Amino acid sequence: MTETSTPESSSDRELGTLFVVGIGPGLPGDMTQRAGDVIRSADCVIASDLYQTFLREDGTLPPEDAVTDDRIATRPDGTEQEIVRSTMGRQVELAREAFERVRDGQNVAHVSGGDPNVYGKSDLLFVMAREEGADDVPIEIVPGVTAALGGAANLGAPLSNDFCTISLSDKWRGWDEIEEKLRAAAISGFVIVLYNCWRNYERAVEIVREERADDVPVAIFNDAGRGDAGRNGEDQTITTLGDATNHDDDVSGMGTSLLIGTHETAVWTNDYEQFLVTPRGGRDVDDF
Repeated sequence: MTETSTPESSSDRELGTLFVVGIGPGLPGDMTQRAGDVIRSADCVIASDLYQTFLREDGTLPPEDAVTDDRIATRPDGTEQEIVRSTMGRQVELAREAFERVRDGQNVAHVSGGDPNVYGKSDLLFVMAREEGADDVPIEIVPGVTAALGGAANLGAPLSNDFCTISLSDKWRGWDEIEEKLRAAAISGFVIVLYNCWRNYERAVEIVREERADDVPVAIFNDAGRGDAGRNGEDQTITTLGDATNHDDDVSGMGTSLLIGTHETAVWTNDYEQFLVTPRGGRDVDDF
Protein backbone atom coordinates (compact mmCIF):
# COMPACT_ATOMS: atom_id res chain seq x y z
CA MET A 1 0.00 0.00 0.00
CA THR A 2 1.55 3.28 -1.09
CA GLU A 3 1.19 6.48 0.89
CA THR A 4 -0.55 9.39 -0.76
CA SER A 5 0.35 12.94 0.15
CA THR A 6 -2.26 15.59 0.84
CA PRO A 7 -1.85 19.31 0.29
CA GLU A 8 -0.48 21.10 3.31
CA SER A 9 -3.16 23.23 4.93
CA SER A 10 -2.52 26.63 6.45
CA SER A 11 -2.94 25.11 9.91
CA ASP A 12 -0.03 22.73 9.19
CA ARG A 13 2.34 25.51 8.14
CA GLU A 14 4.22 28.12 10.12
CA LEU A 15 2.73 31.27 8.63
CA GLY A 16 4.11 34.75 8.91
CA THR A 17 2.00 37.91 9.05
CA LEU A 18 1.38 40.62 6.48
CA PHE A 19 1.64 43.96 8.29
CA VAL A 20 0.33 47.04 6.49
CA VAL A 21 2.29 49.71 8.31
CA GLY A 22 1.39 53.39 8.43
CA ILE A 23 4.49 55.48 9.00
CA GLY A 24 2.73 58.83 9.28
CA PRO A 25 4.45 61.73 7.52
CA GLY A 26 7.50 59.48 7.28
CA LEU A 27 10.07 61.01 9.59
CA PRO A 28 10.98 58.91 12.64
CA GLY A 29 9.68 61.39 15.22
CA ASP A 30 6.08 61.06 13.99
CA MET A 31 6.07 57.29 13.54
CA THR A 32 4.58 55.11 16.25
CA GLN A 33 6.81 52.78 18.23
CA ARG A 34 4.73 49.85 17.00
CA ALA A 35 5.35 50.80 13.36
CA GLY A 36 9.09 51.05 13.94
CA ASP A 37 9.24 47.74 15.79
CA VAL A 38 7.35 45.91 13.02
CA ILE A 39 9.56 47.31 10.26
CA ARG A 40 12.81 46.60 12.11
CA SER A 41 11.85 42.99 12.82
CA ALA A 42 10.24 42.12 9.45
CA ASP A 43 11.81 39.52 7.18
CA CYS A 44 10.78 41.62 4.18
CA VAL A 45 9.99 45.34 3.91
CA ILE A 46 8.11 46.65 0.87
CA ALA A 47 8.50 50.43 0.58
CA SER A 48 8.94 53.15 -2.02
CA ASP A 49 12.30 54.86 -2.46
CA LEU A 50 11.01 57.95 -0.61
CA TYR A 51 9.78 55.93 2.38
CA GLN A 52 13.00 53.94 2.45
CA THR A 53 14.90 57.22 2.72
CA PHE A 54 12.71 58.33 5.62
CA LEU A 55 13.08 55.00 7.40
CA ARG A 56 16.86 55.18 7.24
CA GLU A 57 16.85 58.49 9.13
CA ASP A 58 17.06 56.79 12.53
CA GLY A 59 18.10 53.29 11.52
CA THR A 60 14.59 51.84 11.24
CA LEU A 61 15.96 50.45 7.97
CA PRO A 62 19.66 49.66 7.52
CA PRO A 63 21.71 52.22 5.56
CA GLU A 64 21.67 51.94 1.78
CA ASP A 65 25.28 50.77 1.66
CA ALA A 66 24.31 47.79 3.83
CA VAL A 67 21.93 46.48 1.15
CA THR A 68 23.35 44.03 -1.39
CA ASP A 69 22.53 43.94 -5.09
CA ASP A 70 19.97 41.21 -4.39
CA ARG A 71 18.21 43.54 -1.90
CA ILE A 72 19.36 41.77 1.28
CA ALA A 73 20.25 44.03 4.21
CA THR A 74 22.14 42.92 7.30
CA ARG A 75 21.08 44.64 10.51
CA PRO A 76 23.52 45.50 13.33
CA ASP A 77 22.35 42.44 15.30
CA GLY A 78 23.27 40.18 12.38
CA THR A 79 19.72 39.44 11.22
CA GLU A 80 18.88 39.85 7.56
CA GLN A 81 15.88 41.35 5.86
CA GLU A 82 14.97 41.86 2.25
CA ILE A 83 14.12 45.39 1.09
CA VAL A 84 11.73 45.46 -1.87
CA ARG A 85 11.12 48.66 -3.84
CA SER A 86 7.47 49.57 -4.22
CA THR A 87 6.27 51.51 -7.27
CA MET A 88 2.81 52.54 -8.43
CA GLY A 89 2.76 50.12 -11.35
CA ARG A 90 3.69 47.04 -9.29
CA GLN A 91 1.09 47.09 -6.51
CA VAL A 92 -0.84 44.02 -7.66
CA GLU A 93 2.36 42.06 -8.28
CA LEU A 94 3.78 43.05 -4.89
CA ALA A 95 0.57 42.05 -3.10
CA ARG A 96 0.75 38.57 -4.60
CA GLU A 97 4.42 38.37 -3.66
CA ALA A 98 3.61 39.40 -0.09
CA PHE A 99 0.97 36.65 0.23
CA GLU A 100 3.47 34.01 -0.89
CA ARG A 101 6.13 35.27 1.47
CA VAL A 102 3.72 35.06 4.41
CA ARG A 103 2.78 31.53 3.39
CA ASP A 104 6.50 30.72 3.44
CA GLY A 105 6.68 31.88 7.04
CA GLN A 106 7.95 35.41 6.54
CA ASN A 107 6.73 38.52 8.32
CA VAL A 108 6.20 41.21 5.68
CA ALA A 109 5.95 44.95 6.40
CA HIS A 110 4.13 46.66 3.54
CA VAL A 111 4.76 50.36 4.15
CA SER A 112 2.09 52.99 3.61
CA GLY A 113 2.51 56.71 4.14
CA GLY A 114 0.18 58.37 6.63
CA ASP A 115 -2.41 55.88 7.83
CA PRO A 116 -3.14 52.77 5.74
CA ASN A 117 -6.89 53.33 6.09
CA VAL A 118 -6.86 56.98 4.93
CA TYR A 119 -6.25 56.77 1.18
CA GLY A 120 -3.43 54.33 1.96
CA LYS A 121 -2.74 50.72 1.03
CA SER A 122 -4.97 48.71 3.35
CA ASP A 123 -7.91 48.42 0.94
CA LEU A 124 -5.62 47.23 -1.86
CA LEU A 125 -4.26 44.39 0.25
CA PHE A 126 -7.70 43.28 1.40
CA VAL A 127 -9.23 43.51 -2.09
CA MET A 128 -6.29 41.52 -3.46
CA ALA A 129 -6.58 38.94 -0.68
CA ARG A 130 -10.24 38.44 -1.55
CA GLU A 131 -9.50 38.27 -5.28
CA GLU A 132 -6.63 35.81 -4.81
CA GLY A 133 -8.43 33.61 -2.27
CA ALA A 134 -5.77 34.49 0.30
CA ASP A 135 -8.02 33.90 3.29
CA ASP A 136 -5.19 31.87 4.87
CA VAL A 137 -2.89 34.93 5.09
CA PRO A 138 -2.87 36.77 8.47
CA ILE A 139 -3.16 40.54 7.95
CA GLU A 140 -2.60 43.24 10.56
CA ILE A 141 -2.95 47.00 10.11
CA VAL A 142 -0.52 49.24 12.00
CA PRO A 143 -2.01 52.76 12.16
CA GLY A 144 -0.14 55.98 11.48
CA VAL A 145 -0.62 59.74 11.54
CA THR A 146 -2.45 60.89 8.42
CA ALA A 147 -1.90 64.25 6.69
CA ALA A 148 -5.10 65.73 8.11
CA LEU A 149 -3.88 65.12 11.66
CA GLY A 150 -0.29 66.16 10.98
CA GLY A 151 -1.39 69.37 9.30
CA ALA A 152 -3.96 70.11 11.99
CA ALA A 153 -1.30 69.73 14.70
CA ASN A 154 0.80 72.40 12.99
CA LEU A 155 -2.24 74.66 12.69
CA GLY A 156 -3.39 74.42 16.31
CA ALA A 157 -6.90 73.08 16.94
CA PRO A 158 -8.88 73.23 13.70
CA LEU A 159 -10.35 69.72 13.99
CA SER A 160 -11.68 69.92 17.54
CA ASN A 161 -15.25 69.75 16.25
CA ASP A 162 -16.73 67.37 13.65
CA PHE A 163 -14.67 67.03 10.48
CA CYS A 164 -14.38 64.88 7.36
CA THR A 165 -11.84 64.12 4.65
CA ILE A 166 -12.59 64.11 0.92
CA SER A 167 -10.25 63.06 -1.87
CA LEU A 168 -10.37 65.12 -5.05
CA SER A 169 -8.94 62.30 -7.14
CA ASP A 170 -11.40 61.32 -9.85
CA LYS A 171 -9.40 58.29 -10.95
CA TRP A 172 -11.98 55.85 -9.55
CA ARG A 173 -14.89 58.14 -8.67
CA GLY A 174 -16.61 60.54 -11.05
CA TRP A 175 -16.64 64.24 -10.35
CA ASP A 176 -20.42 64.18 -9.85
CA GLU A 177 -19.93 61.98 -6.78
CA ILE A 178 -17.10 64.16 -5.45
CA GLU A 179 -19.24 67.27 -5.89
CA GLU A 180 -22.12 65.64 -4.00
CA LYS A 181 -19.83 64.83 -1.07
CA LEU A 182 -18.36 68.34 -1.04
CA ARG A 183 -21.77 69.95 -1.00
CA ALA A 184 -23.09 67.63 1.70
CA ALA A 185 -20.04 68.26 3.89
CA ALA A 186 -20.31 72.03 3.41
CA ILE A 187 -24.02 72.09 4.25
CA SER A 188 -23.52 69.82 7.27
CA GLY A 189 -21.02 72.13 8.95
CA PHE A 190 -18.02 69.80 8.85
CA VAL A 191 -14.51 71.12 8.85
CA ILE A 192 -13.32 69.66 5.53
CA VAL A 193 -9.84 68.36 4.76
CA LEU A 194 -9.21 67.90 1.04
CA TYR A 195 -6.66 65.36 -0.17
CA ASN A 196 -5.17 65.07 -3.69
CA CYS A 197 -5.48 68.81 -4.16
CA TRP A 198 -3.38 68.99 -7.31
CA ARG A 199 -6.54 67.82 -9.05
CA ASN A 200 -9.50 70.20 -9.25
CA TYR A 201 -8.90 72.07 -6.00
CA GLU A 202 -10.21 75.33 -7.48
CA ARG A 203 -13.37 73.54 -8.58
CA ALA A 204 -13.82 72.06 -5.10
CA VAL A 205 -13.38 75.44 -3.41
CA GLU A 206 -16.00 77.06 -5.65
CA ILE A 207 -18.53 74.36 -4.73
CA VAL A 208 -17.94 74.87 -1.00
CA ARG A 209 -18.25 78.64 -1.48
CA GLU A 210 -21.85 78.12 -2.61
CA GLU A 211 -22.69 76.89 0.91
CA ARG A 212 -20.13 78.63 3.11
CA ALA A 213 -19.12 82.29 3.65
CA ASP A 214 -16.04 83.68 1.92
CA ASP A 215 -14.47 84.83 5.21
CA VAL A 216 -14.26 81.26 6.56
CA PRO A 217 -10.59 80.44 7.35
CA VAL A 218 -8.74 78.03 5.06
CA ALA A 219 -5.29 76.51 5.50
CA ILE A 220 -3.15 75.17 2.66
CA PHE A 221 -0.42 72.88 3.92
CA ASN A 222 2.30 70.85 2.26
CA ASP A 223 4.29 67.82 3.42
CA ALA A 224 2.99 68.07 6.99
CA GLY A 225 5.50 66.65 9.42
CA ARG A 226 8.24 66.15 6.82
CA GLY A 227 10.24 69.34 7.22
CA ASP A 228 12.69 69.71 4.35
CA ALA A 229 12.58 65.98 3.61
CA GLY A 230 9.31 66.09 1.66
CA ARG A 231 8.92 66.39 -2.06
CA ASN A 232 8.34 70.15 -1.89
CA GLY A 233 9.23 71.12 1.66
CA GLU A 234 6.89 71.62 4.61
CA ASP A 235 4.93 74.87 4.70
CA GLN A 236 1.49 76.21 5.48
CA THR A 237 -0.58 79.23 4.49
CA ILE A 238 -3.66 80.58 6.25
CA THR A 239 -6.10 82.38 4.01
CA THR A 240 -9.88 82.55 3.48
CA LEU A 241 -12.32 80.55 1.41
CA GLY A 242 -12.89 83.50 -0.89
CA ASP A 243 -9.17 83.91 -1.53
CA ALA A 244 -8.11 80.25 -1.55
CA THR A 245 -7.96 79.88 -5.33
CA ASN A 246 -5.45 82.73 -5.54
CA HIS A 247 -2.76 80.57 -3.98
CA ASP A 248 -1.76 78.30 -6.87
CA ASP A 249 1.90 78.61 -5.89
CA ASP A 250 1.11 77.01 -2.52
CA VAL A 251 -0.57 73.97 -4.08
CA SER A 252 2.49 71.97 -5.02
CA GLY A 253 1.45 68.40 -5.67
CA MET A 254 0.46 65.17 -3.93
CA GLY A 255 1.68 66.45 -0.57
CA THR A 256 -0.78 69.36 -0.53
CA SER A 257 -3.98 69.36 1.52
CA LEU A 258 -6.59 72.07 2.12
CA LEU A 259 -8.37 72.49 5.43
CA ILE A 260 -11.63 74.44 5.12
CA GLY A 261 -13.03 75.73 8.38
CA THR A 262 -16.59 76.55 9.41
CA HIS A 263 -18.24 79.72 10.70
CA GLU A 264 -16.93 78.74 14.15
CA THR A 265 -13.30 78.40 13.06
CA ALA A 266 -11.22 81.39 14.09
CA VAL A 267 -7.68 82.61 13.49
CA TRP A 268 -5.75 83.28 16.70
CA THR A 269 -2.27 84.75 16.86
CA ASN A 270 0.11 84.62 19.80
CA ASP A 271 3.62 86.05 20.06
CA TYR A 272 4.99 83.34 17.77
CA GLU A 273 2.59 82.32 15.01
CA GLN A 274 -0.96 82.05 13.71
CA PHE A 275 -3.31 79.23 14.65
CA LEU A 276 -6.74 77.97 13.59
CA VAL A 277 -9.20 77.00 16.32
CA THR A 278 -12.58 75.32 15.88
CA PRO A 279 -14.10 75.06 19.38
CA ARG A 280 -16.11 71.90 19.97
CA GLY A 281 -19.79 72.79 19.85
CA GLY A 282 -18.85 76.45 19.71
CA ARG A 283 -18.09 76.37 23.45
CA ASP A 284 -16.19 79.06 25.31
CA VAL A 285 -14.26 79.07 28.58
CA ASP A 286 -17.41 79.02 30.76
CA ASP A 287 -18.44 75.73 29.14
CA PHE A 288 -15.40 73.77 30.33
